[in-house]
Amino acid sequence: MPNALATLTLAVWPLVTVFLFLKLPPGRAVIATLLVGYLFLPEPPAGFDFPLIPPLTKHTIPALSAMMMWVWLYPQNLNLMPRSPLAVGLLLIFVFSPVGTTVLNLTPIYWGEFYIQAMTLKDSLGLVIQQVLLILPFLLARRFLYRAEDQRDLLFAFMIGGLLYSVPMLIEIRLSPQLNMWIYGYFQHDFIQTIRFGGFRPMVFLYHGIWAAFFLLMAILSAYALWRTKQITSNWKLLLIAFYLTGVLVLSKSLGAWLFAAILIPTIVMLGARWQMRLAVVIASFAIAYPALKGVDLIPQDGILEAAASIDPERSASLAFRFGNENALLERAQERPLFGWGSYNRNQILDTTSGEVETVTDGRWVILIGQFGWLGFLAEFGLLVLPVIFLWRETRYRKPEDFSPLIVPLSLILAVNVFDMLPNATLTPLTWLMAGALTGYAESLRHNRNAYQSRHHLLWRPVL
Repeated sequence: MPNALATLTLAVWPLVTVFLFLKLPPGRAVIATLLVGYLFLPEPPAGFDFPLIPPLTKHTIPALSAMMMWVWLYPQNLNLMPRSPLAVGLLLIFVFSPVGTTVLNLTPIYWGEFYIQAMTLKDSLGLVIQQVLLILPFLLARRFLYRAEDQRDLLFAFMIGGLLYSVPMLIEIRLSPQLNMWIYGYFQHDFIQTIRFGGFRPMVFLYHGIWAAFFLLMAILSAYALWRTKQITSNWKLLLIAFYLTGVLVLSKSLGAWLFAAILIPTIVMLGARWQMRLAVVIASFAIAYPALKGVDLIPQDGILEAAASIDPERSASLAFRFGNENALLERAQERPLFGWGSYNRNQILDTTSGEVETVTDGRWVILIGQFGWLGFLAEFGLLVLPVIFLWRETRYRKPEDFSPLIVPLSLILAVNVFDMLPNATLTPLTWLMAGALTGYAESLRHNRNAYQSRHHLLWRPVL
């Protein structure tokens, strides 16, 4: 169980947020509040569980605190909704579709002599609040991180965060993942999953080693992007940082992060902005199309397993286990395709003789479709993918100097994060932070284009 220090750090984080907003520009305060909170606050079960609302944890307390500072310091500008009608629609579905989920799941589910409890109308309130808390980083970033200089701040923050995190990661690579136990008094996951390739996979204060490795990948790609676009005078320092962080990633023993790095580092270093943006669109589009492709058997599972086995038979077995569970859970989800089965493991399959849950939900997509149906999946993945599509549409006919070069690697990082949510549930506040920042920048590009077209039309309008 979490110790007193774990509870104390969560309790004082709103005060840290107040300090950051009073000392920093609002955009940097938002980044610092969410990024530092995500990296260093204790994972659930540490948190505050109040009646009628979801538990307040490291994933919601920083964003909620920043939102309160927004209301306090900038009450004159509380425009929460995106400018795109499609984005507004997805946002409303994301927040309120759990009401439909609840209404359609008011009866128990029986598995032989065992049953899973029914949902209640009270659950709908809790789920709506949960969705609002989840989306807050997106709304904050859209409001405060929409400028080109904000994209630069965000990438620098990821890089610096990676540098800071590399030290405890190296400690855990050497000594095993123990920092969360030593400092917060509990181990946040299954220790056996930290043992890889004859050594240890670091976790530090994150949920799993996969999460830690993926954040380090974000820091590495940020460093290479900043170096490629020459963001500081002593540009060689950025390259040294990128090399160092790449070395730490190799030591972190995460196969998925290795594969992403092998593809994306050469992409950022060697390809131009337009090709990078096209790749981001392809990756993001595949991620949102994956469940449909899987449902009609267009995903070559056998070929993927053979390729994985050629790299590591153990990883191939793990992937086969995931595919098997995905197939069973997707078939189960098709029984309630629109709004899903709701909470309390109602989307899972139970053993009728023991009552134990037989299935395992790893990927974020299968969790969403099982719990909130296709509407819930399309709303969440749509909000994450849409800014990449918007930016591709806004930049494909512009000269590279007419938009920030940093939105391209940031779009790549976001697209790969969404792609990683297929095998893993790696949705974090940083995912929403990137999506909101890119949405805000895409809106500003579109606004400037419309303003230019309007002025151009007025300039050439004939005088009658």
